[in-house]
Amino acid sequence: MIDEQILCRLRGISPEEQALLEGDPHIRREIYMEDGSTRVDAKKLLSSGKLMDIRPHTRFVHFPEHTHNYVEMVYMCCGSTTHIANGKTITLREGELLLFGQGARQEILPAGENDIAVNFIILPQFFDKALEMLGEDETPLRKFIVDCLGSSSGSSSCLHFQVSDVLPIQNTIENLLWTLEQSLPNRRSICQATMGLLFMQLLNHTDRLAYEDRSDAAIVGVLHYIEENYATGSLSEIAELLHYDFCWLSREIKRKTGKTYKQLLQDKRLMQAAYLLKHTALQVDVVAGAVGYSNLSYFHRIFREKYGVTPKKYRDAAE
Repeated sequence: MIDEQILCRLRGISPEEQALLEGDPHIRREIYMEDGSTRVDAKKLLSSGKLMDIRPHTRFVHFPEHTHNYVEMVYMCCGSTTHIANGKTITLREGELLLFGQGARQEILPAGENDIAVNFIILPQFFDKALEMLGEDETPLRKFIVDCLGSSSGSSSCLHFQVSDVLPIQNTIENLLWTLEQSLPNRRSICQATMGLLFMQLLNHTDRLAYEDRSDAAIVGVLHYIEENYATGSLSEIAELLHYDFCWLSREIKRKTGKTYKQLLQDKRLMQAAYLLKHTALQVDVVAGAVGYSNLSYFHRIFREKYGVTPKKYRDAAE
């Protein structure tokens, strides 16, 4: 449950909402968009120079389908809201989070007086610090951020985190809300670090990601499996565990990630090998075996292909 003082401030009726209650049935597009556009513009909502800010969700009105030229994170403080994201209906309940990429299509049904949500308006460059904190491991959340940063059109992803009972996440969001309301000289740095911490916590709870799409759910399951079973895992085993057809799962992995299961597995193994070489004194053959390679010459070859040097030279350079 969000702090009552913060919630009390968010409950206030805004001038925009007052006009809606007095009979104006439509959103005021000039607040959000340029004439004729269906894209919500960050320049309309962010003060000059800001990379992130918050805005209470406007209640009592239907928001027609739209996109954004920024990343939006919606946090449900209390009550619920109904979103139609990329054609799928999502009910966002108290304590839950929705993350929208810039290319995601979103429609929002009218919210009632006690349905209090906060919209985080975030420019992609704000994520630089958070991305650094997340490291290099391939996860659904990290992929979402990289897509947002690396595409001119923006990611069309939508991530729904059902984390209302995860106290560290709730506390971190409350800290973020509190910091954004303060006029501190180092507020941006604090917010970037707090957002990085939030994403690191969300990484520990990707099992709380809700998916309407069967394929998305499968990919999350595969990435979880690789994370925990990279040394011995196989596609046939994960297909059996998740009750998916082997051929269908293989095709979906390639379609959704751009890589085969073998490539994803190898990426994880080599990243883990690099970590062990840098941070332990284990012999190279022991490292190779620990990450799943019994053929030492093959391990040397693929490690050099990825990192440009032999495992020994990689370790020497890290010392």
